[in-house]
Amino acid sequence: MSETYVIAGAGLAGAKAAEALRSEGFEGRIVLVGDEPEAPYERPPLSKDYLRGDSPREQARVHADGFYAEHDVELLTGTAVTEIDTAARSVALSTGERLGYDRLLLATGSEPRRLSVPGAELDGIHHLRTLPDSDALAAALQPGARAVIAGGGWIGMEVAASARQQGLDVTVLERAATPLQAALGREAGEIYARLHREHGVDVRTGAVVAAVEGAGRVERVVLADGSALDADLLVAGLGAIPRTGLAERAGIAVENGVVCDASLRTSDEQVFAAGDIANAEHPFYGRRLRVEHWANALHQPEVAARAMLGKPATYDRLPYFFSDQYDVGMEFRGLPFGADTFEIRGDAERYEFVASWRREGRLLAAMNVNVWDVGEATEEEMLSRAT
Repeated sequence: MSETYVIAGAGLAGAKAAEALRSEGFEGRIVLVGDEPEAPYERPPLSKDYLRGDSPREQARVHADGFYAEHDVELLTGTAVTEIDTAARSVALSTGERLGYDRLLLATGSEPRRLSVPGAELDGIHHLRTLPDSDALAAALQPGARAVIAGGGWIGMEVAASARQQGLDVTVLERAATPLQAALGREAGEIYARLHREHGVDVRTGAVVAAVEGAGRVERVVLADGSALDADLLVAGLGAIPRTGLAERAGIAVENGVVCDASLRTSDEQVFAAGDIANAEHPFYGRRLRVEHWANALHQPEVAARAMLGKPATYDRLPYFFSDQYDVGMEFRGLPFGADTFEIRGDAERYEFVASWRREGRLLAAMNVNVWDVGEATEEEMLSRAT
């Protein structure tokens, strides 16, 4: 009797899981359920080239038109999985239907942390997660407009770069001592702060939004120190929250995401997770990791698909992400936490360098900025644990 595999979430992770199941030889029924009306797409362009109008909408698609029909994947767009009954092995859909499964993959991703201050309901406040979010923000990026970015993380800084390239007056407000401090530490964060200031961005650190004011739409952003900025739009880049509600209600273990073993199996043997929500055991680090980056959503589904089919499967890739801001591209590998030394080889003033984080001489993480073809050697050194 043919089996049914259901995938809850039709983003990059869900779409790649459907592809991987077919590549691994699964011939049963695959149902890919996504709450957005769009076919699956990738999110990195939403803050960069797509936002600026430099790439077409179709280029963000995970697969070409026709892929799902050609591979006999039932793609349900505009539909959400609302409940999981693990005992009955079934899911409830927002359409009112109930769908049985033999294996279930949770790939529900994350959602943006919302601005929660007085005035947060005003028009002109943008959060960035979906194609419609990017479309709405792109329409607001008019030359000469005044944009305030709340949050100096990756999304905030990439949007700031895109807004400056579109001719806007941009101010970034970051609570920490430097942008990107949580991801890179203070020294590397300062390099990115300098990059943006050189491009005319007003980067303010130790700055917190206290309120937003305006007659129906954003006119001023009030800071905790009492000062105020005139603004035509406000972008909230405050981080993301894993969408774990489905798992929690079903009694599946959740702790900073959905708890998984190294094969991406959850506390329920028939349920797996991949992408932003997966807090999975990592053999190299000897602990669980949850990584909210494109590479996880791209590669974890390959492992989840093999595990769902009962094949040997372990996700052991090192964390990886990339960012493009102005004419500066970077790649980052590893985890810098716990480092006791930070060093730069190259020319940081010209934004052509490799930065490394080490502990007792062992490479923990590395970032190459406008320097390419070093990734393989970097990973080899990290995996060797050599000092």
